[in-house]
Amino acid sequence: MTHKSAPQQGDFNALRRIQLLVEKVADYAIYMLSPEGVVTTWNAGARRFKGYMDEEIIGQHFSRFYTPEDQLAGLPAKALATAIREGKFEAEGWRVRKDGSRFWASVVIDPIIDDAGTLVGFAKITRDITDKKRVKDALRETEEHFRLLVQSIVDYAIYMLSPSGEITNWNAGAERIKGYTADEVIGTHFSRFYMEEDRARGLPEMGLETARSTGRFDAEGWRLRKDGTKFYASVVIDAVHNDDGKLIGFAKITRDISQRMQLEETRAALEHSHRLESIGKLTGGVAHDFNNILQVIGGNMQLLINAVRGNEAAERYAQTALNAVERGGKLSAQLLAFARRQPLQPLVVNMGRVLRDMEELLRRALGEMIGVETVVSGGLWNTQIDPHQLENVILNLAINARDAMPGGGKLTIELGNSVLDDAYVTSTLDVPAGQYVMLAITDTGTGMTKDVLKKAIEPFFTTKPEGQGTGLGLSMAFGFVKQSGGHFRIYSELGHGTTIKMYFPRSHEGEEIIHAPIPTKVTGGTETILVVEDDLTVQQTVVEMLSSFGYNVFKADNAEGALAVLKAGVHCDLLFTDVVMPGSLKSTDLAKQAKAMLPALEVLYTSGYTQNAIIHGGRLDPGVQLLSKPYRREELAMKVQQILKGRERQAQTHAAMTMLAERGSASQADARRILVVEDNLDSQAMTCELLQVLGHSTASAANAEDALKILAEQHFDILLTDYQLPGMDGLTLARKAKLEHPLLSIVLSSGYGNVADAPELGAKILKKPFDLASLQKAIK
Repeated sequence: MTHKSAPQQGDFNALRRIQLLVEKVADYAIYMLSPEGVVTTWNAGARRFKGYMDEEIIGQHFSRFYTPEDQLAGLPAKALATAIREGKFEAEGWRVRKDGSRFWASVVIDPIIDDAGTLVGFAKITRDITDKKRVKDALRETEEHFRLLVQSIVDYAIYMLSPSGEITNWNAGAERIKGYTADEVIGTHFSRFYMEEDRARGLPEMGLETARSTGRFDAEGWRLRKDGTKFYASVVIDAVHNDDGKLIGFAKITRDISQRMQLEETRAALEHSHRLESIGKLTGGVAHDFNNILQVIGGNMQLLINAVRGNEAAERYAQTALNAVERGGKLSAQLLAFARRQPLQPLVVNMGRVLRDMEELLRRALGEMIGVETVVSGGLWNTQIDPHQLENVILNLAINARDAMPGGGKLTIELGNSVLDDAYVTSTLDVPAGQYVMLAITDTGTGMTKDVLKKAIEPFFTTKPEGQGTGLGLSMAFGFVKQSGGHFRIYSELGHGTTIKMYFPRSHEGEEIIHAPIPTKVTGGTETILVVEDDLTVQQTVVEMLSSFGYNVFKADNAEGALAVLKAGVHCDLLFTDVVMPGSLKSTDLAKQAKAMLPALEVLYTSGYTQNAIIHGGRLDPGVQLLSKPYRREELAMKVQQILKGRERQAQTHAAMTMLAERGSASQADARRILVVEDNLDSQAMTCELLQVLGHSTASAANAEDALKILAEQHFDILLTDYQLPGMDGLTLARKAKLEHPLLSIVLSSGYGNVADAPELGAKILKKPFDLASLQKAIK
């Protein structure tokens, strides 16, 4: 039988040293528990921070160190069970001292197993880490407060990036400004917020690299929200390093400053608008005086030409002066356009048709080195504008573009429908949201710098050499667009050309067909005209011009003088008055009082600066006739003749209506759509008026070529055409029209009697001069 040897003295000494070591440790409570949890040993550390002496605690259950709530939850027993099951129990928690105070303890319990595998007790080590917990809690509290602070900020997007740019966290401000939730963006690259062109240029990577190398990157630029809209952002990226100096990511702060930018832009635009308004008032006033001067010079030159007929040198000198007056008149018209004081006569037109009619003129004006492309969208809306002023604007801008492409290039003119929504118009001052027709003119020329762009629409500003431009082309276009109720924008970049976009309000009315007037021989008359003009030099010139046409002319220096003439019993057929008159009685009031005395009196206004007397909303008041200064002798004669002839037509129409009151007009079922083709404008207007009185609807043309265009675009029941037309005659027109429109009825109007070949077309003959009954019979 083998016996274990008795313990040696050295072993006892070793055990004693360990016991003394444990006993003396003051920073740790190291003691033993029985298998049931009763304290069997107690060291100095236990005495120090638990407060019990050996005799007070040995033999007591260790659960007394636990808080009442932990005891109630059975934590002491669970700790021992865990130590047995897992070989160790480790935890932190509140413990209770002898005096009832609490401390935060770090606890380790190890089971003690003998060689036979029997549990003989537990070794328990407890450390007071209250101070450490306090620091840790303070740090956690600070971090939590910081987290709450960052999360509650809604005006700034604050988030972290990994060293490669992936988003690692996301605050409420980021969600509000950018529209993404944290789940949608965490783990994705922050470049998703940049514009496509900025990503292509590598701006996100450049921002990170700058922050990485210098510690900070800040900039402003456009960024994208989740819904695709963009906002102007102020961005700061800071590099974040750990205690060892290693880059662990980036802190990124983004602020939406779109509103601030809009306010700054609006303020600048308002200041610019006020400056342009002031310049406009000045230029309008200058144009008024300038036009009066031009009228005197031009009128006298035209009278002089008549007086020196046969003297070639004198005629040539006078004509040279007249040409200069005409150039001055155009300059003045451009000044009035910028000042928004030109008398517009708007019609409902399709701008595509205006542009197509100009294509040949544009190509001739621009030359072979400039390629011209016109793009007109299908279903183009109508708009109400002055078509002749529109043509001037397009031509002026095209010539400006040509000058910006000295080595040749391409000009693109585009027409399309456009909707300016609320989001767009918030950044503008004077354009309402709505539907517009957009006219864009784009060149591939030199472009403009930002400084030039700011001044581009100001009158007399030009970058061309002296003597090569007035600087009024763009300002005239701007004024015309604004006066038409539209919106004007310029986009340009140095070296990349220029685009000018003009937006005109959509009209829902039907298009009015435009007919070019056919020049007629200038004639006079024997009617009586009262001229009212305060500028005596202008007055004298006008009186002499009208007298040279055979008219009886009276004159007055102001409105009061004109009324005195009429009250004296002088019969007048036409009142020709300047708009801007001295004295308390305005020209419009003069016209009202004069017509009260003479109901059949016609009124013709003239002015170089209309102000608002007869123009409202940039348009002539209904029924108002205006001859703008300066005007040629022939223009004056034609305008007077037109007005006086119109009075005759009104009398004839009144007589026709009196007849129809007895006979009746066409019923709605019998009403026809009739195209009248007549080169004599007076006869054309009279025929249309009579047909309309008869209950029919009409359109008109002055030549066969225009008539064929109108027939191709609109439906008509009857073509009523004069036989003798300039260019293609009426019979040839009828053949072509019948070939294209077999159901079209033909009426040939002629002063020659019957027309050969008319029967083959099934045409009726309307002999000139015709009366109402003959006209009715022809169109039945």
